[in-house]
Amino acid sequence: MKARKVLAIAGIFTAMSFNAIADEKKPLHFSTTEVAPGLHMLMGVGGFTGGNIGLSIGDDGVILIDDSMPPMLDIMKTAIKSVTDQPVDFLINTHVHGDHTGNNEAMAKSGTHIVAHQNLRKHLITKGIQGKDGMVPAPKAALPVITFSDEMSFHLNNEEAHIFHVAHAHTDGDAVIHFTSSNVIHTGDTLFNGMFPYIDLNSGGSVEGFIAAQQKILSFADDKTKIIPGHGPLASKADLQASINMLEDSKSIIKKLIVSGKNEEEIVSLNPLKKYHDKWNWGFITTERMTRQMVKGLSTRHSNKQSHRHSHNEGAHSH
Repeated sequence: MKARKVLAIAGIFTAMSFNAIADEKKPLHFSTTEVAPGLHMLMGVGGFTGGNIGLSIGDDGVILIDDSMPPMLDIMKTAIKSVTDQPVDFLINTHVHGDHTGNNEAMAKSGTHIVAHQNLRKHLITKGIQGKDGMVPAPKAALPVITFSDEMSFHLNNEEAHIFHVAHAHTDGDAVIHFTSSNVIHTGDTLFNGMFPYIDLNSGGSVEGFIAAQQKILSFADDKTKIIPGHGPLASKADLQASINMLEDSKSIIKKLIVSGKNEEEIVSLNPLKKYHDKWNWGFITTERMTRQMVKGLSTRHSNKQSHRHSHNEGAHSH
């Protein structure tokens, strides 16, 4: 029962995305913005199209970062063809969610090689993918064929694309891509620009890890860095710093309430993050849901600390 619940929760974002598509009457398409020579950001216009997509184009080939959802395949291909006639050689998945990996099978069948963190491949094999009526086994073609544990690099198109893992952040298999020469970073869903983030606790994400991931990304950024977030508009170092400030302050506020002995419902009733509501609240992660995921994530950590302390004390007394 517990496993089913975890799988259902993991598919919420994708399921909600499909609903958003169905409700949207405007024609959907991807805008393409060249953020640096040969580097493009594809962003949905007219409705929800999944996460922001990165595209590196040059004489050596084409690298795609994330690939939206099955209903978006044609408009994604149209956007790619608007900037290159070359086939996509490599696809990097930033994490496992279906709005970033939904077209893996289709891309692989057209000759694209999929690259991802090893935990993403493991997740797809053990938990499957989101289908219309729940989770279904992942097709072999949807699986990454090249995986890494900590970091790896692409040396293509006169550019080094440094790909590194950030542990237990948005999920347990997040990859961040830093185009070092062009000073461009694709964060995947370790950054929701100007919005409360979704921290997928059921897929290995954590509050502490999410903040640590953003701090690591910040260490590679300067005032000229262009940051492609998983969701939201193109970001800057200042946008990333604003997210870190909000998260650290929210963590401090929630943590104090947990330590004081208040439970989740009591904390939610206090609306402790109300000062962030007007700027950061949005349809999927409302201020209430942000509060709840922070409470769940930090309560687990607090509980583990207390348990460890208790065990340590018992061990000391036994000696």
